[in-house]
Amino acid sequence: MTRWRLPGGLRLWVGGGSLLLVAIALWTHGQEVLALAPDQRGWALLLLGLSLTVAAQWANGLAWWALLRWLQLPLPLVPMLLLFVRTNLLKYLPGGVWHQVSRVRLLRERGCSGRRALLSVLLEALLMVIAALCVIPLGGLQGGLALVSPLALLVLRPRWLNPLLERLLHSKRRLLRGDQDAADEPQTDGAFEPLVGAPWQPLLLEFPFLAFRFAGFACCVQTFSGAGAVGWGGWIAAFALAWSAGLVVPGAPGGLGVFELVLLARLAEALPEAEVLAVLVSYRLISVLAELLAAGGAELDGRFELQQAG
Repeated sequence: MTRWRLPGGLRLWVGGGSLLLVAIALWTHGQEVLALAPDQRGWALLLLGLSLTVAAQWANGLAWWALLRWLQLPLPLVPMLLLFVRTNLLKYLPGGVWHQVSRVRLLRERGCSGRRALLSVLLEALLMVIAALCVIPLGGLQGGLALVSPLALLVLRPRWLNPLLERLLHSKRRLLRGDQDAADEPQTDGAFEPLVGAPWQPLLLEFPFLAFRFAGFACCVQTFSGAGAVGWGGWIAAFALAWSAGLVVPGAPGGLGVFELVLLARLAEALPEAEVLAVLVSYRLISVLAELLAAGGAELDGRFELQQAG
């Protein structure tokens, strides 16, 4: 039976549709957004937000290194941090998986099994989503969402985690066809080996990453809007929900469009839409610039080490 598929794939339509809706909102409120130009204090806040978002890249890399250790891949800390931040920018390439492809390939070059390497990138994304869902209750009950979202922790129970990872491994191998070694993995590594225990330490390290990430976002909020009627708890909850959606929903690379659309829909009724749009635009620019700076710093450090070795 032939399955009908959307031309270009679901990711193209969801990402394109999200970006179109955000663009329409920006077009509608363009003059209002431009009128919210930051003053001297605002620029200082944005610079602080950029610094905090750069720090978030390294905190995320630390959580990934802890996950590698949990997966019994005892690799050195500094090279893994450099590898992580250097490949972060690849998520903006079409397909949205090239940062994962690159990490899998580089881990295999260091002698890691392809299965464990692939598990490291799959589990890293899963842990980020679970951590984000756990902070949603800071925004209050939210119609019962706060009672449901922490239940994501149950996914880490081995009886549910292992079947989920087995399915993800199967599906991601098809997505990661750009890495021929990953594509060949089913024939080379045998059957799925269930993991023992749950990655609690790597999960706990995702919370400092989220704290740095939200702190950078909060600088944008303070510049263009302030806590407003929703309060900081509401902002945290909306940010966590939108950021999770950007990771999970198949849209534009890097969550571009999906994150903005979800957060805009979440807060548009409580706050002026122009203020929310100004926050979103500034934060997206800060995020991309922070990833550029972190990746550039990692690349320069790697080249300096090569020169020293030579």
